[in-house]
Amino acid sequence: MPRIPRLTGAAVAALTLGLVMTAPAAPAAEDDPLVTDARVVARFGLAAGQTPENIALEPDGSADLTFAFARRVAHVTVDGTTTSRAQLPEVADPDTPVVHSAVVTGIARAHDGTLYVAYATGTRETGVWRVSPGTAPVQIAQLPPDGFPNGLALDERRGVLYAADSVRGTVWRVPQAGGAATAWATGPALAPLPAPPASGLGANGVKVHRDAVWVSNTDRGTLLRLPVLPDGSAGPVETRGDGLGGIDDFAFPGHGRSALAALGSVGKLVLVGPDGTVTTLLTAQDGLSDPTSVAVRGRTVYVPSAAFTTRRDPNLLVAHLRHLIGRG
Repeated sequence: MPRIPRLTGAAVAALTLGLVMTAPAAPAAEDDPLVTDARVVARFGLAAGQTPENIALEPDGSADLTFAFARRVAHVTVDGTTTSRAQLPEVADPDTPVVHSAVVTGIARAHDGTLYVAYATGTRETGVWRVSPGTAPVQIAQLPPDGFPNGLALDERRGVLYAADSVRGTVWRVPQAGGAATAWATGPALAPLPAPPASGLGANGVKVHRDAVWVSNTDRGTLLRLPVLPDGSAGPVETRGDGLGGIDDFAFPGHGRSALAALGSVGKLVLVGPDGTVTTLLTAQDGLSDPTSVAVRGRTVYVPSAAFTTRRDPNLLVAHLRHLIGRG
């Protein structure tokens, strides 16, 4: 693994904003930018496959990243040190749809520190894997080899994980303890577009928020909400955002229905309001390079960029959220 440059003092300060900013911020004017002070705090090696695909945050403000093509889970501490947390096993003759390589994609963290990742290989190793401290990754559920598990979300209250399958247009439900996966939701709204110039990626990012599972669809440029019914089944699909070209993963900056979404192919971080209004917050000028996901801790926003198409500067960027988003 190539040496990762140590962060400057200013960059470390940016990464730890969520920990040290305890004083209330001054009220923001309506025309003030929602996100400020964007800084790249870590840069990665493209040649080594260090393309950050997804992110989970630790209680101390450090970040766990999946490096897709390196098949690795990396950890970036608050002092800027980047280390390898886990390596997914190499597979013979990987044949993942769309990418034709083995890739580690979504990541979710349990309260006890256990990490869960989605691994797409085109083989029987495709599925959900558990990464526990001090042990090798263990596959806890198989998913169809001809699928592409991408985003991953954990609902600890119900004891289940949700994996968004970008090729099969399906949200899989997997017991957190491990076991057989079931198709929780499927249908045209989750499927990729059937013909070029489609990317072949439908359901992509997935989050559990306010008794619902939210899913992005990359090809269709949509943000969807699927209520979780009392019996645990999926309710009707609701479109909460559209026109979101290149949408990858997303996160909620508050308790409302506003979401921050990474638009990878157009190099933007946007705010999708409860009414579907889209506001651009960050662009390539701020350091984004094919952003793939976003996470929020307090008033700190983390955005990994994979440089899949730009082929330059895969990185982790942090920025300051000027005020929390209401319930909406």
